[in-house]
Amino acid sequence: MSDTIQPWERLSELITKKNNTLITTFINTLSPSETARVISRLSEDDQRLLFSLLSPEDAADVIEDIPEEQAADLVEEMPSEQAAAILEELPSDHMVDVLGEMDEDASRAILAKMDRKDAKEARMFLEYAADCAGGLMISEFLSYKTDATIQDVLYDLQANRDEYIDYHVQYFYVVDHEEKLTGVLRMHDLLFPARKTKLSQIMISSPLNLPHKSSLKELEDFFDEHHLFGVPVVDDEKRMVGVVLSSDVEEALNKKKTKTFLRLSGVIGGEEFRTMPLLSRSGRRLSWLSMNIVLNIIAASVIALYQDTLAAVITLAVFLPMVSDMSGCSGNQAVAVSMRELSLGLVRPGELLWVLAKEARIGIINGLVLGVLLGCVAFLWKGNPWLGIVVGGALAANTMVSVLLGGMLPLVLKRLKLDPALVSSPLLTTVTDMCGFFFVLSFATAVMPKLAGM
Repeated sequence: MSDTIQPWERLSELITKKNNTLITTFINTLSPSETARVISRLSEDDQRLLFSLLSPEDAADVIEDIPEEQAADLVEEMPSEQAAAILEELPSDHMVDVLGEMDEDASRAILAKMDRKDAKEARMFLEYAADCAGGLMISEFLSYKTDATIQDVLYDLQANRDEYIDYHVQYFYVVDHEEKLTGVLRMHDLLFPARKTKLSQIMISSPLNLPHKSSLKELEDFFDEHHLFGVPVVDDEKRMVGVVLSSDVEEALNKKKTKTFLRLSGVIGGEEFRTMPLLSRSGRRLSWLSMNIVLNIIAASVIALYQDTLAAVITLAVFLPMVSDMSGCSGNQAVAVSMRELSLGLVRPGELLWVLAKEARIGIINGLVLGVLLGCVAFLWKGNPWLGIVVGGALAANTMVSVLLGGMLPLVLKRLKLDPALVSSPLLTTVTDMCGFFFVLSFATAVMPKLAGM
């Protein structure tokens, strides 16, 4: 057995000793992913003590390294004054992300303890959806008036270097006296002109910008077309209110993909971590599983209606799960295509008939091919052609139904303002199971004398 001490055990020892310097030095040796892992392995008491020992600046560095949902849980447990001091040290976009994950009463209490200017800015950011330009932008940018000179900019940079050192500065923005965006400067634009040159003389006029309500899709398209570090964001009056970084858009897209995957996997309510409270994790999973119990009872009721047929031809029990599973796979392919085309704007919820026409041809072809294959297997196994016809016909019919339903469901759910990623899968599974059982057992009942004795 290895005697190597684990990093979270080492940190726990330092917390017990309450040695702030050693704690900070040790955390600084960890990578962001290691920091997140170490913090998650500490006990709740050690976590609380750790953040009480760290300075607000160092605590904010740790908060940046851990998932927002976990950070929100930790910050909620802190006294409001302590939490406010830490959040004020975070970049504006990260601070808002953490506040947005918190209970409304807790976030309101923290905002009440924050600096008035920071709290006002945070409330403004919280009004935006998380996946639009306003929700993703940062407020840490440098802007100067059109009549300012290069000397004015250089003086400001020198005078406020301690504050600006953490800014993502690649460009300087030029605004008029109403804060409306009029131009942009690159860093090297400040190096060569005379110090008394006004910014209006050397700026790039009419720079690219995006409205504050631009969607994540619009942001993605913008950065695909323009390979820039960031883009200025303007409000309805064309006043500059922030900057969206390309890295933040990429991170938001990855989060969206992760949430979709989790919903499809049955994890509802956002990301789940094993460090979260047990009952919270259980509730998230049960909300999906309990719904599936109801849906599966509906599907199983079809078997109950044909229990005499199933008892007479017990061989059919072998093929029931095969018919429902293979049809379900075909339906899920159609769901995936519809959801992808919806996200890309290639199809709209109202184009139901067009989608059905396209999927019907795929369903007929694939249904016939799969039905013939499974029918041949059934015939070769038992030597009864009628069994092959029943099983193959049921698979062909069910594949057509599942493909049509899979193509249609995301569009219908989107039109009803429901989440296609969350609802499509259980509905499709239930219907394909129910129809699969119905087709097999009803076809078998119709030709029961031909199947007798199997």
